[in-house]
Amino acid sequence: MSLHLRKVLVVTRSGDFEAKALGAEVAAFLSGSDVEVMVCQHRPEAYDADVFGQPGPDLIMVLGGDGTFIGVARRMLHLEAPFVGVNLGRVGFLAQLDRAGWKPWLAENLKGNVRSVRRMALAYDVVRQGNVVRSGLAVNDVVVGRGELARLVRLGFSYGGRRLASVRADGLIVSTPTGSTAYGASAGGPLVHADLFSYCVTAVCPFLSGFKPLVLPVGEECAVCVEEAATGVSLTEDGQFSFPLESGDEVRVRRSPRDLLVADMGQGAYFDKLKNHGLLTER
Repeated sequence: MSLHLRKVLVVTRSGDFEAKALGAEVAAFLSGSDVEVMVCQHRPEAYDADVFGQPGPDLIMVLGGDGTFIGVARRMLHLEAPFVGVNLGRVGFLAQLDRAGWKPWLAENLKGNVRSVRRMALAYDVVRQGNVVRSGLAVNDVVVGRGELARLVRLGFSYGGRRLASVRADGLIVSTPTGSTAYGASAGGPLVHADLFSYCVTAVCPFLSGFKPLVLPVGEECAVCVEEAATGVSLTEDGQFSFPLESGDEVRVRRSPRDLLVADMGQGAYFDKLKNHGLLTER
């Protein structure tokens, strides 16, 4: 999809002087090119209203690290605008541009050549005794596991209503292909190209179990059930929000009805990221 830039929302990492200064620089550049621009900090309360009214922004620029990018994308998914990140953090796997690359990229794409691609996001419900007690979205992953105590928990896994496994482990990760390079990769899960639409299911340190990482179609729902009376079990959303779970709780995960749109940097960009971060190597 290609679009013409008329309105741009710039979101900066909260409390970061460098991000704030860069936000002002980006805003001045865009304003000088007759683009309407708004700058805000990455705070949940800043997203309660559609800041631009209707129509919304044509592009959302995120100035910060991967954590900022994920948090902004999750909270602003409803705007259905493409995201482009400028990396001011350490890893920069999700952010497409570096500190020096934003101006040349904008200058080129102000001509109306901005292309975007769709990436899968997750929606989930926590069901307790037949009632939904928590719902949310995730860009990277939904994790069910024991966080504070170094003890195993028994978790059941189902797909499409069919029970597939019961495993004792530190946790189970259900990730998007985008998130397969994050916690899932650290736990030994597969690398799945971000343009695909599938669940990536990985057990964290399974004990005496043959459970292998799974890649499953998104046409059905995944479910993770806490199968034993335990304390300290929680759901973690993108590693940024935690919700305590009880024995018998079921976390139902499905494809979000809204996809994540990101600026398209070309077919080679994904593999370049893998190589630059050591996830692909050449002998």
